Amino acid sequence: MAKGVAPGTKLVARTIIAQDGARYTADPLWSNRLLAAGQASFADIAGIDLPVAGVAERHALHLKTGALAADTESHVAAKVAAAYGLPFAAFRVVADPAHRQLPHAALVAIRPDGSLAFGAILGSLARDPRQVPQLLGTANDARAAFYALFRCRKLLGSGLGFCDFREFLLDMPAEDVIGGTLAV
Repeated sequence: MAKGVAPGTKLVARTIIAQDGARYTADPLWSNRLLAAGQASFADIAGIDLPVAGVAERHALHLKTGALAADTESHVAAKVAAAYGLPFAAFRVVADPAHRQLPHAALVAIRPDGSLAFGAILGSLARDPRQVPQLLGTANDARAAFYALFRCRKLLGSGLGFCDFREFLLDMPAEDVIGGTLAV
């Protein structure tokens, strides 16, 4: 999205800007904890429904929203949290820089369940083998992003920077209001 934001850059959302223009402000307490624990920077993040593959399109989205990065999940979580009056925070790691065009093979690489679609990747490469250098660059960027994300996951702990959620389990009653035993 924004030029100069490298793969592996850690961002904590100040605001999520959805495609319909809705703005969701992240919980300041949780966001500040993520910021400190994850050694990240505050940023506005654009919520998009589909990946933005082209360099020009990424630049246009940055100019329209002012966001440093974009993702396809945070706006969904922010909208649900807003609907239920729940706090939300978003910690993102940049995977693809604004200057790199995503090749077709990268766009078809992930199935809806998150697994790799090897057949689609191979089919795309067979139709256009010139994508290989771009795809290798994209894979290298993704490797840097995953490395940073996994490192941050350890820094954030089990509560993801918020609190130790195991404490909530200890506070739960052994039985629900109807009288049946809760499976904890």
